[in-house]
Amino acid sequence: MLARVLSMSSIQSTFHFSRAFGHRRMSLAAYCIICCRRIGASTPPPQSTTYWRDIRNIIKFTGSLILGGSLFLTYEVLALKKSLTLDTQVVEREKMKSYIYLHTVSLDKRENYGITYQARKELHKAVRKVLATSAKILRGPFADTFSTIDVEDHECAVWLLLRKSQSGDRTARLQAVQEMSETHHWHDYQYRIIAQACDLRTLIGLARSKESDLRFFLPPPPLPSLNEDTCIEEELRQLLASLPQTELDECIQYFTSLALSESSQSLAAQKGGLWCFGGNGLPYAESFGEVPSATVEMFCLEALVKHSEIPTHCDEIEANGGLQLLQRLYQLHKDCPKIQRNIMRIIGNMALNEHLHSTIVHSGWVSILAEAMKSPRIMEASHAARTLANLDRETMREKYQDGVYVLHPQYRTSQPIKADVLFIHGLMGAAFKTWRQQDNEQLLTEKILEDDARYTTCWPKTWLARDCPALRIISVEYDTSLSDWRTRCPMERKSIAFRSDELLRKLRAAGVGDRPVIWVSHSMGGLLVKKMLLEASKKPEMSTVINNTRGIIFYSVPHHGSHLAEYSVNIRYLLFPSLEVKELSKDSPALKTLQDDFLEFAKDKNFQVLNFVETLPTYIGSMIKLHVVPVESADLGIGDLIPVDVDHLNICKPKKKDAFLYQRTLQFICETLAKDLED
Repeated sequence: MLARVLSMSSIQSTFHFSRAFGHRRMSLAAYCIICCRRIGASTPPPQSTTYWRDIRNIIKFTGSLILGGSLFLTYEVLALKKSLTLDTQVVEREKMKSYIYLHTVSLDKRENYGITYQARKELHKAVRKVLATSAKILRGPFADTFSTIDVEDHECAVWLLLRKSQSGDRTARLQAVQEMSETHHWHDYQYRIIAQACDLRTLIGLARSKESDLRFFLPPPPLPSLNEDTCIEEELRQLLASLPQTELDECIQYFTSLALSESSQSLAAQKGGLWCFGGNGLPYAESFGEVPSATVEMFCLEALVKHSEIPTHCDEIEANGGLQLLQRLYQLHKDCPKIQRNIMRIIGNMALNEHLHSTIVHSGWVSILAEAMKSPRIMEASHAARTLANLDRETMREKYQDGVYVLHPQYRTSQPIKADVLFIHGLMGAAFKTWRQQDNEQLLTEKILEDDARYTTCWPKTWLARDCPALRIISVEYDTSLSDWRTRCPMERKSIAFRSDELLRKLRAAGVGDRPVIWVSHSMGGLLVKKMLLEASKKPEMSTVINNTRGIIFYSVPHHGSHLAEYSVNIRYLLFPSLEVKELSKDSPALKTLQDDFLEFAKDKNFQVLNFVETLPTYIGSMIKLHVVPVESADLGIGDLIPVDVDHLNICKPKKKDAFLYQRTLQFICETLAKDLED
């Protein structure tokens, strides 16, 4: 009878416990204590109780214990799960929106305080530690997936990639950016989530990834409105006037004063209705009633390019709202590539200063640069690539100063770069146009339809990059002029020695010398290469440039002088030949010393050399016909000398990809770098 009473009391206790657990959440420990006390206080059953009855009582007690414990653990796991998972309804609401909702925390103090809350909080901490420890021991991703257990598979990828992109492991970050860029099946809202939640490094990495979708990049923030009584020209002038004007290079002073004077005349003409022709640089207005504002802006931008080469001036440009003003100007002149290129040059120079990176990114420039990178126009894409490379400190150690452009690779790549090929143009040349395909009327009419298949505006980027993807191809640009009449800065008298020292410093900052190098030069560019190598041999910090130089290609380089210099000197009172042209004359002592010193140096270093020379005269204007570099002047004294039936301008412009001029150049590069490319 006593056993039956105990049994009934146990059932009633279990029933009451279950109700209490459902309503009052009685702790498992309290229940165990009550049961143990009742068992201890009960009198022992008579000896006549059967063995099976004892077993049944034990089963009842154990079952009650297991049931209560299971309910408690189930509740705690569900509570932990709810606190660690995403609300998928929130994600669904974001599909049509451009911002992210965050799940708010309840402000009800009754939920955030109390014994139950504190116990659950401590249990959650313990579970997290257990999960983190097990993940480390087992090297499994359980900790990541557990926190997103309620999110669908395609949603998991977004957040896990975001988390991975902010990892402390550089390799993991790079892999996350690559996986993001190669994903093309996401919805718009998923790209926007990445755009808003990623950090600076990830955003720049996506901009430098070839396959990245432009939806990764939010549009630039709204620009501040202009005052009613001002125009963008006046804002540009005020920015230029706010920069330091003392202790500047003569050319910077010249460009600044010219821009300020011309912009003053332009503003006065707009307010007074008359245009003054007394300026230094604007004698070509279209009419008396129209002010060439684009030309005024060009003067201001050229001055800003010079100022942006000085780090402290970059700080002033940023502090005075220059990033936003330049962005407004960039958007207004979408039909003027020259203005856009100068703006890109300024931003690229500012990007050389790492403390300005966050400001440049937050002002919205990365989305503009990412779009420009995908432009079919090689010049626009190359300017954007230079700026983004200067912003990318995750994968780039090199810095590309003004005038140094990477033609390949312009994006991040898994292809190991094993050697560098540098292109140096000559008089009146440029980093891109010098190396275009030879002009042909039929090809010029067809290139719009056939793009780069039949015509390229820069064969090193289009042809050489495809034939030798393991090369880094760099093209250099510097200002030159035939005559002081056309010089961009009247105070500028830069000799070959001065220019070579300036270019060598810029190229070393770009990492030239860290890999095997081949130099490719046209006309006066070859003299610069010779002077750079001689100067580098005298400086211990430049020794890697010499040690890694494998070969040099000279396209019609006047090693012994040029007829152009003789012609210019003969009519010097009309032409006013520039210093660069004067140095090319056959009786120039500097030119003879350069040739003798370099010939001895090249033989000692056993450089591989290939010389091309034109055989046809060149038309300068419509009146002058001149053989610029004769065969005897193009003979360095070592290496092959190959005459080609073209003029001086086309000696570095192959007619097509299978033309002898390009194929022989490609053969020389491949043979000279054969061992380096195999390693």
